[in-house]
Amino acid sequence: MAVQNLPASGQRLRPAHVPEPGTLMVDIGRDCVGEFRGVAGPHWFLRPVCGGTEWEAKPEHVRLATPAERLSARTARENARSRGEVA
Repeated sequence: MAVQNLPASGQRLRPAHVPEPGTLMVDIGRDCVGEFRGVAGPHWFLRPVCGGTEWEAKPEHVRLATPAERLSARTARENARSRGEVA
């Protein structure tokens, strides 16, 4: 499935392939980082990094997380894990 992704700078990239499950993505509509889980029809499913319910996102509203966003998301997950909020 080909889609348009937006990098952090907001510039459009050439169409990209569907990411691998677990890839950290940013839903620019929600301004939220999530793990890519899969595709259902025209939507992509993302899951909050610290656990929770998946949400649907339009592929054109999703971009790869920057290195800083990935680090921040992983730190938040580890902090939640140390508090016993996620396994």
